[in-house]
Amino acid sequence: MGQDVRSPRGPRCIALVGPFQSGKTTLLEAILARTGAIKNAGSVDAGTSVGDASPEARHHKMGVGLTAATTTFMGDSYTFIDCPGSIEFAHDMRAALPAVDAAVVVCEADEKKLPQLQIILRELEDLGIPRFLFLNKIDRANKRIRETLSTLQPASRVPLVLRQIPIWNGELIEGFVDLALERAFVYREHKPSEVMALEGGNLDREKEARFSMLEKLADHDDALMEQLLEDIQPPRDAVFDDLARELREGLICPVLLGAAARENGVLRLMKALRHEAPGITETAKRLGASSQKDALAYVFKTLHLQHGGKLSLVRLLAGHLDDGATLQSSSGEAGRVSGILAVNGAHDTKRAAAEPGDTVALGKLDAIKTGDTLSSGKTAPQALAAITPAPPVLAMSLAATDRKDDVKLGQALLRLNEEDPSLTMIQNQRTHDIVLWGQGEMHLRVALERLRDRFGVNVKSQPPAIGYQETIRKPITQRGRHKKQSGGHGQFGDVVLEIKPMPRGSGFEFHEKVVGGAVPKNYIGAVEEGVVDGLAKGPLGFPVIDVEVTLIDGSYHSVDSSDLAFRTAARIGMTEALPQCQPVLLEPIHMVEIVCPTEATAKINAILSARRGQILGFDTRENWPGWDCVRATMPEAEIGDLIVELRSATAGAGSFTRTFDRMAEVTGRAADQIIAAHRVAA
Repeated sequence: MGQDVRSPRGPRCIALVGPFQSGKTTLLEAILARTGAIKNAGSVDAGTSVGDASPEARHHKMGVGLTAATTTFMGDSYTFIDCPGSIEFAHDMRAALPAVDAAVVVCEADEKKLPQLQIILRELEDLGIPRFLFLNKIDRANKRIRETLSTLQPASRVPLVLRQIPIWNGELIEGFVDLALERAFVYREHKPSEVMALEGGNLDREKEARFSMLEKLADHDDALMEQLLEDIQPPRDAVFDDLARELREGLICPVLLGAAARENGVLRLMKALRHEAPGITETAKRLGASSQKDALAYVFKTLHLQHGGKLSLVRLLAGHLDDGATLQSSSGEAGRVSGILAVNGAHDTKRAAAEPGDTVALGKLDAIKTGDTLSSGKTAPQALAAITPAPPVLAMSLAATDRKDDVKLGQALLRLNEEDPSLTMIQNQRTHDIVLWGQGEMHLRVALERLRDRFGVNVKSQPPAIGYQETIRKPITQRGRHKKQSGGHGQFGDVVLEIKPMPRGSGFEFHEKVVGGAVPKNYIGAVEEGVVDGLAKGPLGFPVIDVEVTLIDGSYHSVDSSDLAFRTAARIGMTEALPQCQPVLLEPIHMVEIVCPTEATAKINAILSARRGQILGFDTRENWPGWDCVRATMPEAEIGDLIVELRSATAGAGSFTRTFDRMAEVTGRAADQIIAAHRVAA
C-alpha cells in the first residue's frame, strides 16, 4: 500500500452501494488488487474476498454487514465501505452514508433491479451525497448503451451523464472511449487498459456522445452553453472542472463502465474519484461541522469481536485524535479511547493518532453507539446525523434452549442490537418469550446464526403468538363464593357480580353498587383484583376484554373474611359466569400500507386477498415515479410472513408498515381451529 501520503483533500471515504448481487464486493477486490493493497483479487464464491468475510456472509455468499478497507492511489488514501445490497441489511448502508465523501453505485443493465436501484439513489439524493454510477458486468452486455441508460434513468432524479461509451467488436465489448479525456482504451483482463487509436466509427460515435454529455453539463453552465451554440470546442480542463462541480453539487450522476470480475474500468473509476470526488472539507461542511476545532467524529458502525471487545468504526471529520483521548458523545455518554486501528477488512493495524478524513476503529468505547457524534471538547456535541431504522416487518419468538442461558441470551441480544439497530427485541408479557423483530427472513436467520456461533447461545424459535382475545355477548348476574375452614381462622368471601358486554374497544370497567355494607369498603379493591384474575383467561383460552363488571351484593364474616378470600371469590364468580355469557373469539386486525413497484401492484392485491385482506385502495406513491402505495386491513395472523411473499413478488424491493386497527370477531370453523390449536399448544 505504501506510506500514507496526505493529499490536500485528506483521506477520502467512498461508499460502494448498489442492488443485491450487483458486484460491489467484487469491485472492492478489484480496487484493492489494482492499487496494490492486496496481491490478487479474492473471490466471493471461493470465500477469499476482503469484503463479506464474516462466517455468515461466507455461508450465504451475500453481504450481511458492511466492510471497510483502506488503500492508496497516486499518493492519496481511500477507505472504501462495501455496503450490503439486500434491503434486509440496508441499515448498515444508511448509518454509513453520512460519513462518506461520495458513493459509487454499482449496478447492471437489469430492469428487475431498477426498483432496488431507485431506493438506493433516493437515499443518496436525500442526503446530498455525490455519486457515480458504475455500470458493472459490461462484458455481458447485450444492449446498446443508450438503451441501458434509458432503462436506468427513471431511477435517478438527476440526469445520468455517460462518461464513457463501449467499443464493440461484433457482439463483444473490447474497450471504451473516455468522453471527457477523448481517448480510446482496450480492456486487458486483470491488467491496466491500453490506449488505442480513436478512429473510424468509434470516432464518430465519440463525437456524438461527447456532445450529448456536454449538453447536459451546459444546463448548469451558461459559458459552456454559449460555446456549444457557437460550435466552439470547450477546453478539456474546463470540461473536467464542470464534471467535478456538477457532481459535488448533486446536479448530475456520471456513469462509468467496467467489469469488476476482470478488473476492467477500475483505474478510470479511481482517477474519476481522485479528480472529482469531494474531500473531507466539503463533507464536514455538508454535515455542519466545518467550523469545529476539537476532534469531531461520526460513529457509523459498532462491532463486538469474539475476543477483541467492542470497536466503534468512525470517520474523523475535524481535529486531531490521539489514542487515550476522552470523547463526549451527542447521546450524553463519554468514553476514553483505548486503541486506534486503521481499517483494512479483517486485518486492522494499530495507529497512534488519527487526522481529519481518516476512517478508523476506536476501541473500548462501551457507552457509545452507532449514529453518535463524538467530540474531544468538554461538552457534548450536536448530533450530525439522525439514523432511524426502518420499521420491522418480520418477527420470531425466541427462548434459550437451556434455561440457564437466559441471562446470556439477553446480553447477546443487546450486543446484536448495538451492532444492528434495525433488530428490535420485545418481551411478550403474556408468554414471557422474547420476540425478535427484523427486516426479513434472512435478516433474522443471520441473527440466530450470530447468537449461536459468536455468542455461544442456542435458541429455539417459533412464530410469535397472535394477540387473540375474547369477549362476551350476553349479560349475566353471578354469585361467587369462597368458604374454607381448616382449623383456626378460615376463609370466607361472598360476592354477587353483574357482568355485561361493552362496545368494542372499551376495555374493562369495574364498578361497585353495594349498599348496607354487605361487602366492606376495604375489600372492594380485592374484589376488583379477583375480577381481573378471572378475565386473564376466558373459557376459550384467551384474555377477555370489553367487559363491565359491577359488584352489587355479597356478604362477609367478621373473623374469616380477608382480601385473599374476596379476591378468590371474585375470581370464582368470573370463571363460573363467563362460559354462560356467550363468549366469542376476537382477532387483531391491522392497517397495512404496502409500497411496491407499479408493475407488481396486481400481484400484491392478489396476495392480500389470499390472506383475508380487505383492500381499501391504492394510489401512486408520492414523489416516487413508478411506485404505488396499497392500503388494506389484514388479520394479524395473516401478516406473519407476508414480507417473504411480498419481497418475492417485487424482486426484493417492496416493504410495508402496519398499525393496530381493531379487534374483530372470528366465528365458525375458523374460530374452532384457532381455539383447538391454542389448547394443543398450551
